[in-house]
Amino acid sequence: MSRFGGSNMPPAEPTAGDNLSAFNRNQPFELQKYPRRAKPSVSPTLADLLKRVEDVNTSGNNASIDHRIVELGYAGSSAPTSYPFVLSFNNLTYSVKVRQKLAFPFSGKSSSDSPEKVLLNDISGEAREGEIMAVLGASGSGKSTLIDALADRISKESLKGSVTLNGDVLESRLLKVISAYVMQDDLLFPMLTVEETLMFSAEFRLPRSLSKKKKKARVQALIDQLGLRSAAKTVIGDEGHRGVSGGERRRVSIGIDIIHDPILLFLDEPTSGLDSTSAFMVVKVLQRIAHSGSIVIMSIHQPSYRILSLLDRLLFLSHGHTVYGGSPANLPEFFAQFGHPIPENENRTEFALDLIRELEETPGGTNNLVEFNKAWQNIKNPRNHQSSKSSLSLKDAISASVSRGKLVSGATSADANLTASVPTFANPIWIEMTVIAKRSLRNSSRMPELFGIRLGAVLVTGIILATIFWRLDNSPKGVQERLGFFAFAMSTTFYTCAEAIPVFLQERYIFMRETAYNAYRRSSYVLAHSIISIPSLIVLSITFAATTFWAVGLAGGLSGFLFFFFTILASFWAGSSFVTFLSGVVSHVMLGFTVVVAILAYFLLFSGFFISRDRIPPYWIWFHYISLVKYPYEGVLQNEFADPTKCFVRGVQMFDSTPLGAVPIPLKLKLLKSMSSVLGVNISSSTCVTTGMDILVQQGITDISKWNCLWITVAWGFFFRILFYFTLLFGSKNKRS
Repeated sequence: MSRFGGSNMPPAEPTAGDNLSAFNRNQPFELQKYPRRAKPSVSPTLADLLKRVEDVNTSGNNASIDHRIVELGYAGSSAPTSYPFVLSFNNLTYSVKVRQKLAFPFSGKSSSDSPEKVLLNDISGEAREGEIMAVLGASGSGKSTLIDALADRISKESLKGSVTLNGDVLESRLLKVISAYVMQDDLLFPMLTVEETLMFSAEFRLPRSLSKKKKKARVQALIDQLGLRSAAKTVIGDEGHRGVSGGERRRVSIGIDIIHDPILLFLDEPTSGLDSTSAFMVVKVLQRIAHSGSIVIMSIHQPSYRILSLLDRLLFLSHGHTVYGGSPANLPEFFAQFGHPIPENENRTEFALDLIRELEETPGGTNNLVEFNKAWQNIKNPRNHQSSKSSLSLKDAISASVSRGKLVSGATSADANLTASVPTFANPIWIEMTVIAKRSLRNSSRMPELFGIRLGAVLVTGIILATIFWRLDNSPKGVQERLGFFAFAMSTTFYTCAEAIPVFLQERYIFMRETAYNAYRRSSYVLAHSIISIPSLIVLSITFAATTFWAVGLAGGLSGFLFFFFTILASFWAGSSFVTFLSGVVSHVMLGFTVVVAILAYFLLFSGFFISRDRIPPYWIWFHYISLVKYPYEGVLQNEFADPTKCFVRGVQMFDSTPLGAVPIPLKLKLLKSMSSVLGVNISSSTCVTTGMDILVQQGITDISKWNCLWITVAWGFFFRILFYFTLLFGSKNKRS
């Protein structure tokens, strides 16, 4: 037996006239127990609060700014006739092709034959300034898809229908400036405090023209608005560090996206994973944001009774169809007319969601409810007049909002071309780089164990190599040991860089969220992280070079040490850049480690240590020249063996690596005399047989000088940083196709 009583369908499809006459206007609504807030004509924005904190200096540049105060009404005030901002969406339809699980190349089925799944089907509605519109439905109903459609996170080619603000179609560039999107997951730097997190967001989103004092005042006002005063000095925290609570973390996530006081605020299930009290506080904050003059649109799974009293509009979805759209107060009347009255003392949204879920399991699904909603909407909102509209054009409305202090990072005036009056980014590139670098250094400085572990690994590796290859001599065996030391040392610098893989992977979604709405440029991110990585690479290089160079007994003195150090530094730079590039391509940590280790193994194989360049097959020679290990390896070999006066094999030492090495010395001297008579050259026990240049020729190192090897290694680092930038540019899109 259904909990809703009777059959799942109404006994007869009511007509529009029947529905209208059947409305019970005296029916008591449960929400009337809760006092409905009266929306003020104008609520103070954060900018208004700032004006109270700091006196406005009207001299200089500020004197030219015209602050116009426009009185704008809200729904619920005394008989308003228009709204400052009205976001309308009409006939939104979006479908995706379902991939076949078993698709064979010669099965005869093309991608165009794949079935399509409709995620949004002819969705229409509107959201007004000063109100919260909540999108409800079961998992898979299309809540997040609708939020993405309204927030321009679906490509224009795939989404059908229109989204307008005050009757004007929003361009993507303008929408990014006047709106904010809060993701479902809390993506924050764990070792920054709440106040620091909001302050860094303010430095990104607020223009340079706003003084540091005003930015701090704005952050403090936002902390009070979010109810985070008690947690302002607490770090965000993560699995290994204790921090703020889940509800406070969610409010911080909202705060970093509304620091510039946007007109449109989209949220994907902001109450997900929170207890009822924390969820209520989050929605209460959203209500304050709406009161400040914003349109708030959010998806929510199942609001509590208290949260329902804060919502102004509801939009129920079922498999991409609208099954109800309107005020929460009209829910009892709606379902009573449909034939399923809501029992007294029952949570309205829970009842509605349970009924929708039960109808979805029936053969006809929710088709009857969808059609009934259309008839209901025709009665409540007849086509011959609009239920609400804005008397202001979009240009005038944005100008009025800017004059009241909203869109601090937006335009200061609205000219004929509205989009041109709104800057794409709030700050120049050098300020963005400074803020990114400062934030990253502050976050990492509170986790010194990360760099300490990497430094310890390099130090331990250097000590092990120094003790194993202690004071190598200039014998033939010493030559082979030197070759082995250089090969292992150069490859180690690249392998230790693999620890940088998780760095960007941990920041990937933070980066995507911040760049989606133009907090900063992608180039700023790449340049800032490239620059701040250099000091740590210098420390690692000095540690490794100082630990090994003198202990192993390498040649060249001070100049040789400096070249060895710079080669190690260039190797760390190239390896770090290579790993950073791969972290932008690979989305999983373990997969990233696997790919890095495999590719570095190939680089070592083709570096020239295991097989000289002259012996590599022609079809693999290209891999030899793209090997990152090749160039630093050849550079340090030339630094070691380039001295023509230095001898490594003398007289009888030429027999050391042959079966004759076990022959007694007197017999070796007789062999030298015999060889001298045959060759016509006097070869004694002190005659130099092999110099360092001969060793370089044997290793096939004759085509590139050691300084060119160094510059090529440095160039590889810049090359992979550029590739990383293009990976972020084309691979971190926030739109669905």
